[in-house]
Amino acid sequence: MPNWLLPEHIADVLPSEARKIEELRRLMLDNFRRYGYELVMPPLLEYVESLMTGAGQDTDLRTFKLVDQISGRMLGLRADMTTQVARIDAHLLNRATVTRLCYAGPVLHTRPSGLHATREPLQIGAEIYGHAGLEADAEIQELALASLELAGFTEVRLDLAHVGVLRAILEPDAAAQRDHDAIVALLRAKDVPGLRELTASYEPTTRAALLELPNLYGDVDVLTTAKHKLPDSPGIAKALAELAALAASALGRVDVAIDLADLRGYQYESGAMFALYVPGLPNAVARGGRYDHVGEAFGRARPATGFSLDLRELARLLPTADRSHAIRAPWGNAPELKETIAALRKSGEVVIQSLPGHDNEQDEFECDRALVLDDSGSNWILKNLG
Repeated sequence: MPNWLLPEHIADVLPSEARKIEELRRLMLDNFRRYGYELVMPPLLEYVESLMTGAGQDTDLRTFKLVDQISGRMLGLRADMTTQVARIDAHLLNRATVTRLCYAGPVLHTRPSGLHATREPLQIGAEIYGHAGLEADAEIQELALASLELAGFTEVRLDLAHVGVLRAILEPDAAAQRDHDAIVALLRAKDVPGLRELTASYEPTTRAALLELPNLYGDVDVLTTAKHKLPDSPGIAKALAELAALAASALGRVDVAIDLADLRGYQYESGAMFALYVPGLPNAVARGGRYDHVGEAFGRARPATGFSLDLRELARLLPTADRSHAIRAPWGNAPELKETIAALRKSGEVVIQSLPGHDNEQDEFECDRALVLDDSGSNWILKNLG
């Protein structure tokens, strides 16, 4: 085996892709800052006890573990940054007011999340701490949608779910509560025969509600159907009302779907959850939701909601720039040139600058337009080379 081969689902990032990833990272972090989010940089590895605090079994299975040669304790390479940021808010910042934090950095997974997924995603996300109201959920949802718009995606589908529905169904039935992990697994798979077998001894109302959940998916009309088919409980009514409000805030902008059996993230989520889908990818490109109880393990329970996505996966879906329609610009420090290039790039043009002291003939072959001085020598204009 050649010694330069990389492990499966681990790959180098080449220039064209690296450029797209970095441009997306800068665009999104700058936008987070406009919304008032502060950047934090958690460490790549921590003691396992700290890293797993508040995380579910899925995160534990995805985490690489190794022994610290200094302390002899077990370390973990982060598989997700959400709980790390919750630790920073609860234990280090310790603010009494609402706190908005954002982050961007690599995470490592023991196994890929999909057939073509990398085991080294570049995770970027944003979190709000200290506000329990639905306004925080709506802001995070809006920020996630704005992030995809910045990346150039115009066809986006928003899927909404709520863990409060299932918890309200299980609450009056002790036997169902004991089986909640198995129930979640069956609902995720929409395994109705398995669910029917598992719930045979449950209270009739609980069993009927659980068997309805796999069929409660579709457009926003599902919420009306759910009101009639699910038990009349305060918990279910509150969850459905929150979903209706979040759906209304996005309708007309993106396609909205409801799936009351979509419980990915159930182990630490505590309220409304969402997933964003774009053409070209079967899996969700971004996920978010409320997780009010993660901070408890760090000694300070705080309402929390946030979202994250993988920049590498997102960049892979973007089209490669067509350099044959790029603009070749000369090298220079003139303010007029810099302003013109900045305006062209902002408008979506690809501008390639020659290096100082080089003619860059290759660029001339790749570009059919150039940025040159006009006769007055003071203005920059576009000139057709063809």
